[in-house]
Amino acid sequence: MKTIKNLSKYVLGLLLLASSVTISLGQQDPMYSQYMFNIQAYNPAYAGTWESIGMMTLGRHQWVGFTGGPETYTFTMQAPLRKKNVGVGLSVISDNIGKEKRMAVFSDYSFRFNISHDVSLRLGLKAGFTNYDHNLYDHTVYVPGGGNDPAFEGVIDKKFMPNFGVGAFLSSDKFYAGFSIPKILQNDFELGTDNYDTSYELRRMTLIGGYVFGLGEVVKFKPSVIARYFAGSPIVADVNASFLFADRFWIGAMYRTAEAFGFNTQFIIGQKLRLGYAIDFNTSNISSYNNGIHEVMVSYELNFLKTKYTSPRYF
Repeated sequence: MKTIKNLSKYVLGLLLLASSVTISLGQQDPMYSQYMFNIQAYNPAYAGTWESIGMMTLGRHQWVGFTGGPETYTFTMQAPLRKKNVGVGLSVISDNIGKEKRMAVFSDYSFRFNISHDVSLRLGLKAGFTNYDHNLYDHTVYVPGGGNDPAFEGVIDKKFMPNFGVGAFLSSDKFYAGFSIPKILQNDFELGTDNYDTSYELRRMTLIGGYVFGLGEVVKFKPSVIARYFAGSPIVADVNASFLFADRFWIGAMYRTAEAFGFNTQFIIGQKLRLGYAIDFNTSNISSYNNGIHEVMVSYELNFLKTKYTSPRYF
């Protein structure tokens, strides 16, 4: 009973913090098709869940064949602190869309509360900055009748934007559920001319969850979902269904409410190395102008700090 009261207190505090901020319209942070293995990028409470020193790199190329298509490169690293219920991590995200470039560097911290023998809750804090670069003069603008478009004059003046986020992550060996607000502060663009200002870093809520079902000794089934929400915009959700064979090979399919579907696979090599690949296809009108979205992921664990190794990790 005391554990439940303490848990309620921490969760209530997190929800009060979440409700104290105004969620703004927009979407600047990248999506991930392999979100179930890249949770730390948007939820700091995930840091330390591997119970080992681990690194993950991911490259995502959208609208392949379309000039200036979005490209995202992500690196995360996490480690537990020995003899403490603390996890620390680092998240670095490079996101480029055409001539627009941004680099985010954030440190991650989580603290674990043991709810029962099998279930734990981690609360996390993310803090860092984003550096933004966009020279509007680099664009070639075609204006009917000639002349210049004032919307494409100037240079983004505010490049260094500090921020912080919060998250919660409830998990056992077989399931997980998480909630996070990766960026709480709202930062605005400031053009070098007197044209206008426009918002850039906008807050969003992210909810994730998944469960692993055993289908015999060789096959396991894991449905999972991630939902992102901005006030004033529809919820965008990814629903994934994946199968794990012989604890070594994942294969699955995904549907995204933002007019996309795709497939994913992952190979687990020697309990330390993971190689993942996902491909998405748009169902909107833009689908005829590109060759899909490709995402490659590599992760590696140094498990010599672990007192007990559980193989495999399901998320």
